Amino acid sequence: MRTIRIGAGAGYSGDRIEPAVELAEKGKLDYLVFECLAERTIALAQAARLKDPSAGFDPLLEARMKAVLPACRANGVRIVTNMGAANPVSAARATTAIARQLGLRGLKIAAVTGDDVLGDLKNSDRHLDIGCTVEGLGNRIASANAYLGGASIAQALRDGADVVITGRAADPSLFLGPLIHEFDWAMDDWPLLGRGILVGHLLECAGQVTGGYFADPGYKDVKDLARLGFPIGEVREDGDLIVTKVAGSGGRVTAATVKEQLLYEIHDPARYFQPDVVADFSRVQVEEIGEDRVHVIGASGTPKTGELKVSVGYIDSYVGEGQISYAGPGAHERGRLAIEIVRERLALSGVETSELRSDLIGSNALHGENLSLGCQPYEVRVRVIGRTETLAEARRIGEEVETLYTNGPAGGGGAWKSAREVVAVASTLIPEADVRTAVQYFEA
Repeated sequence: MRTIRIGAGAGYSGDRIEPAVELAEKGKLDYLVFECLAERTIALAQAARLKDPSAGFDPLLEARMKAVLPACRANGVRIVTNMGAANPVSAARATTAIARQLGLRGLKIAAVTGDDVLGDLKNSDRHLDIGCTVEGLGNRIASANAYLGGASIAQALRDGADVVITGRAADPSLFLGPLIHEFDWAMDDWPLLGRGILVGHLLECAGQVTGGYFADPGYKDVKDLARLGFPIGEVREDGDLIVTKVAGSGGRVTAATVKEQLLYEIHDPARYFQPDVVADFSRVQVEEIGEDRVHVIGASGTPKTGELKVSVGYIDSYVGEGQISYAGPGAHERGRLAIEIVRERLALSGVETSELRSDLIGSNALHGENLSLGCQPYEVRVRVIGRTETLAEARRIGEEVETLYTNGPAGGGGAWKSAREVVAVASTLIPEADVRTAVQYFEA
């Protein structure tokens, strides 16, 4: 049976670039996939596009393309990515310009569009998972993007694209698209599509499956994390998978790292809803077959629902935050006093918050007072953060923390403050038939 090799070049927008270059140069790949788009990222990208119609794609797209395009071109590696974010067409144009600068003539770049459904959804009475309708958000709505499947990606590859850039696509679909294209999988072969989703799910977070997120010193040791290698999937045309990495790179691929990633963000393993299929991971088997080589089989699938998830970004409120540090004898008590002072000051000055939180980082910030070890830390960092309806009120929170410098308690230092708009995300479903995808091509 035919086998292809797919590498994961990124697991989120700000991920390291060097492991992707290593994959392009040494991974003997057919495809390099960059998964860079989180739920809130696209709402922020839409806001950037409103300010500048040529913006709205991943801020690291140009750096990544400059780093990997020469090796990918030389080694026959095709690229698939969702770095188009809110503006796949501008991202494709930018990539085309980079290819020209690098002298990579004839490179064909595809932009997959259609995920932006804001125009169709903005005034609808469709219900959101936050207890209101889309229309109820009014002018606070910033974006609405449907999760596309792998069919348009496969079409772009069939049309000869060397680089395929999408906006909001389901993460595993970035990997499924090449499999549909290479192996000519039918779009109603549910078991095969389910196996393709498993491939994408295991690879999409890049360094997580090679030991990054897995590492826990003394319990789950992982060597050479500073040179963590990103994963490669050797995928057979029947959907069988071997997860591995570039020989000599940092990290490790074991049954344990693969199992942890398998369970990542999964609710019901037998019903993992995706645009192209409902994947079933409930009978997956994982076996180590060599050093940094793990064989994964047993996924399946059932017919898709005919609906697509839509992430709706909206302006929720404002957040103000202030921090200051205390160290030495009595640091814990001084930190407590600082919090009391700030809370009283906010009440005296009439700052209205819908939510106000205060922490002593190093003592109770993560697990609360009830789970502390009972010892007094030598140093703490006070953090006060609140949610407000206006930016002016949000600023007051950080300003009150900063005034502790000279107004007590003693010994505060390293004060920091911020105030920012909160872009939140809600979800809904729409019929797949209502989403019209298209592919636009550019050539260097």
